[in-house]
Amino acid sequence: MTAKQQYKRPNAVLEFFGRMTKAFSAKLGVILFVIIVLVCLIGPFFSPYDVNGIDLINMFKGPSKAHLLGCDEMGRDIFTRLMYGGRYSLALGLCSSLFGAAVGVIIGSVAGFFGGKIETFLMRLMDVWAALPGMLLCILVSNVMGSGFFSTVLALTVGGIPGTVRMIRGQILTERSKEYIEAAQSINCSSFSIMFRHLLPNVIQPVIVTTTMGIGSTMIMAASLSYIGLGIQPPNPEWGAMLATGKTQIRTYPHMLLVPGIAIALTVFAINLMGDGIRDALDPKLRD
Repeated sequence: MTAKQQYKRPNAVLEFFGRMTKAFSAKLGVILFVIIVLVCLIGPFFSPYDVNGIDLINMFKGPSKAHLLGCDEMGRDIFTRLMYGGRYSLALGLCSSLFGAAVGVIIGSVAGFFGGKIETFLMRLMDVWAALPGMLLCILVSNVMGSGFFSTVLALTVGGIPGTVRMIRGQILTERSKEYIEAAQSINCSSFSIMFRHLLPNVIQPVIVTTTMGIGSTMIMAASLSYIGLGIQPPNPEWGAMLATGKTQIRTYPHMLLVPGIAIALTVFAINLMGDGIRDALDPKLRD
């Protein structure tokens, strides 16, 4: 048997998940998040109720054997609407966080790598951008763009870009003077190749952690937009819109408010636990 046959390179993905799930909290977060995603994706196919099916006989009905989480003001099954609404909430959080991270990485990479007037202009622009409250920007963009999924994604994206830009720019300023960058420049690698093939893989870890944990906060912001009448509009069952509907019945029919509220809290809790696990798995100081 040759030395090449004896040595087997460990699978990087399996190694990452192995480190990530060492802590009980990270395991709990992954399991809880997977359960929530599977219920939202697969559950509606097994529900006997139409997501927007009105049943006036069961208006405001509490939890029962027929309706596990009760019914809303139009007799619609809350569990079915919760599963459908989870698709909107999870998609909004994921798409907005990934899109914002991608834009922030590109701008931060350009600013950190080229420096000079380009860096000065971009960073002063980010300073002005970051001076505006994130929620205020979301409300402003949502008002201008109108309701709908893609408009809401754009509204949720704008607030998180400056933080990502600053993070990537700082990381690149640290890395760009190292020898492997000088070696890439000496063999006439293009600026694009150096930024995205050499620099970015070495500075992307903090962005992965921040983006993962940002999904939860973005979901809360999405729910807040729907709660005040922006974002996803009824009859679409987004969790924030369900909260807005249930707030008027909190004293008489509290299940209408508690169900979507608990769903948001559990999902954000699971995402934060996963983010902690990813941070520990990517931190070289914590590796055995």
